[in-house]
Parts: sequence; structure tokens; C-alpha cells
Amino acid sequence: MSFRSPVKNYAQWAYLSQQVKQYEGQAAQISGASLYTLMQRAGAAVFKRWQTFNAQQTLVLVGNGNNAGDGYVVASLIKRADRHVVVCAVDADKTLTGDAATAQQSWIKAGGGICNFSLELIDECDVIIDALLGTGLNNTVRDSFVEMIAAANKSNKPILSIDVPSGINADTGQPQGVAIRATETITFVGIKQGLTTAAGKQHVGELHFDDLDIGEQFTHLATASARIINSHSFTGLTAREINSHKGSHGKLLCIGGNQGTAGAIRLSGEAALRAGAGMVKVYTHKHAVLAVSLGRPELMVTSNNLSAALEWASCVVIGPGLGQDDWAHATFVQSVQYCLQHNIPVVIDADGLNLLVNTTANFTLQQAIVTPHAGEASRLLNSSVTVIEADRFKSARQCAINYNVTCVLKGAGSIIDNGAQTYVCQDGSPALSVAGSGDVLTGIIGALLAQGMDVDSAAAYGVCLHAKAGDIAANRAGLRGMLASDLFSIVRELVNE
Repeated sequence: MSFRSPVKNYAQWAYLSQQVKQYEGQAAQISGASLYTLMQRAGAAVFKRWQTFNAQQTLVLVGNGNNAGDGYVVASLIKRADRHVVVCAVDADKTLTGDAATAQQSWIKAGGGICNFSLELIDECDVIIDALLGTGLNNTVRDSFVEMIAAANKSNKPILSIDVPSGINADTGQPQGVAIRATETITFVGIKQGLTTAAGKQHVGELHFDDLDIGEQFTHLATASARIINSHSFTGLTAREINSHKGSHGKLLCIGGNQGTAGAIRLSGEAALRAGAGMVKVYTHKHAVLAVSLGRPELMVTSNNLSAALEWASCVVIGPGLGQDDWAHATFVQSVQYCLQHNIPVVIDADGLNLLVNTTANFTLQQAIVTPHAGEASRLLNSSVTVIEADRFKSARQCAINYNVTCVLKGAGSIIDNGAQTYVCQDGSPALSVAGSGDVLTGIIGALLAQGMDVDSAAAYGVCLHAKAGDIAANRAGLRGMLASDLFSIVRELVNE
């Protein structure tokens, strides 16, 4: 399995806002365009998206920077299309500078007016175009903008944001106090990394991208901060040999399931089978054996002789339902030490992560994947959930470096980081926010390792398979009421594509 080539697909890369700011002018110059030409192209791209709303009355909210210039350009195009459009500025009397001023004057010369904000303007429009704040925002949104943003959000009118939803930090995705919750966002030149994960992904709505015809020049100049991946980013698993057998496709040992928590490791084990692992054995607490094995005879289940089970395995999953008692601690230490001594790939999840925090001084991990959600990441990094979510890219990188692992930071826009390269998953939906979903992901990643994938590929592909399966399940039956086990059959379909 390998990544498909991203050549010419500029939407497969994410950038820090500083990279866009630093290189867009140079890229434009190389391609023979001015920054004002880029502004006109951006306005035209927004106008094209605006047409899909079929609005009779449009309200364009503008601030004082270049984002406002894009707003004036699109307002002029809407007016030229003989549709009613009103431009409302955070400061109607302020004279803009640079290209934004040129766009503002072009709007005025075309007979357009600029008014101050009022709630009546919100009530009268069919759609709102958000051109208030751009990518340069790194402080709390000022009061003069807060009223407009809050009113737009409260209106439930469709909102089309230009470049970033106003109030969102383009690098972290976090609202700077308050932020527009857009229906759609169209971003330019390079996708800003903050739009791909956590709160940023929520506020963006449906994300569109336009390179403004300088994508090739820009990508040669700028360094991407992350690669955006989905289930179609991979070539998939190789075809199986006709004379292969169950042992040819890996022996995965799933370790977990304490008294009363057998379901977690059962989900991991069955997910691994559905994702193509040849043989799956579960090592569990003696009181969990029956619960794990009941109804799934294909799982080999034992509570005895952990050493023998480890010797049998070609890779290991540890943590789901493991608990944190003496049995769990002893099992964890023995298993991870064995994996290190024999260079066995290991996936650590759930209770395994909590145990890792207290035992990491005993060993240095290698060929390891950790799969924390924000709460688990906060314990791994001795931080808080708020700090983790405030910059998920930074948190994933720090976790990868601190523990010498490939880190999967789960959540909306899951991030995969190996300490040197970052990936962010485009797929996924709230349907996956159910008990056991993470256990299924762990099993999928373990199955991919069992079938011969390297650690980084298994982590990235596993996250995308899991996310895509969640999307398909939601499309078939809705966001609510999904069971983690509903993913099994869909995962099987996807790994056979």
C-alpha cells in the first residue's frame, strides 16, 4: 500500500497562514499576475459559489482588510448580475488602503453604497457573505465585530465565508472569542490548516478551495504543514496470492478487556477480522473470556500464558477495556517490553495510554502507534483538554516526539503525526461519536499492521477507512443511533475496493 500521487492536486496540502501570506505575492508575480488580480479572481470564485444559493437579496459584511476587498469585488459582481446586494461595513466611514481600497472605490463607482450594521439588514437578506476578518486574526475579536458575527449566526441564514470564517484562527481552527458558523467557506491559494480540524472544521461548513491559478507556483515556493488525506488517497491493499493462507495475513494479538469491560477488546478483535487480519487472538482477563468469545467463534480467546500469546503474534494491540488495576499494569508492562525486545509493531489505546504515562520511563517505544482522544492526550502531555484542543497540530506533534511514536489524535479532522510529517483526515462525521468507535479504529489499524503495512501507513490508512465507514453508515441510516459494530461490514467493503 502506498499514497496516491498528489501531483497537481493542490487541495491535498494544508499550510500555515504565514506561508500563504509570505509566498502568494511572489507566486502571483511569477505567473504574471498582480495581487489585485488575485483579489478579482477570489471575488469571482466567491460569486460562482454565491450563484448556487439562488439568492434574491444578499448582505455582504466587510471589515477593513484585504478580506473586505474580496467582499467588495463579489458585491460588484452580484450588482452587475442585477441582483439586490447590500454592503455593510464594520466602519462605513473608514477609508481602506491598498488593493482593498481599489476594490472599495470600484464598488462605489458602480453605484454601490456602504452602510452601517443593523439587525434589519440581516432580516431582509436571503444569504450573508462574510468578508469581515481574514487569516491575520490572532487576537480576540473586537467588540465592533462581535455584534455582527453574533447576529449573523443567530439569524440561521446561509453564510458564505471568504477564505476563513471570521473569528477563526487560521492555524489552529479555534474561535478567537466568537466566530462565524458558515454554511460554506471558500479558501484561496493554500488550504489553511486550521480549517481542517476540530472547531475550525465545524465553523467552516462545506469547504471549497480555489488556487486562483497560482497553485503550481505557490506549491514550489511554500512548505506545506500537513497533507490532507481521505480514503481515496491510498492505492489500497495488494491483491492476495491464490495460494495464501490465514497465516499469510498476519497474527494479531489484541490485549485488553478487564472484568466488566470485555466489549471494548471484543470490538477491536472483530474489527481486525473484518479489516482483513488473517488470525486474531484476544488475551483478556479470566472473567472476560466468555463475554469476548460468545457469538464470535473466529476470535481465539485466552486468559492464560501471556508469554506464549506474545510469541505467537506478529503485531499487538493493547489497551481497550484493559483497566488500570494490578493485573492491567503487569499485563501492559510485560506486553510492551516484549514488543520492544522483539521489534513487534504495537498499537496502544484507551487504558493502555493511561498506563503508558506511568511506565514510559521503563522503555523507549519503537514501531508504536498511540491513538488518544483529547482527554487521553492531555494526560500523555500532562496538560489540559483545553490546551490540547487549542492547537491540535502542535499537540499531536509533541505527543509523537515525546513518546517516539506515530500519534493519531482523534476527533473531527483526526491528525496523524510521526514527529516529522503530519496528515489530517478529511473524512469523518459526528456519527462516529459513539462508545466503542475508538476500539474499532484500533482494531482496523492493528489489522493493517498484521497485513504488512508500516506503522505510518497503517495509522493513516486506518484512520481514513474508519472515518469513511462512519460517513457511509451515516448516509445510509442517519447520524444518530449508530453502533460501533455497524462499521464492520462497511470496513470490509472498503478494504476490498
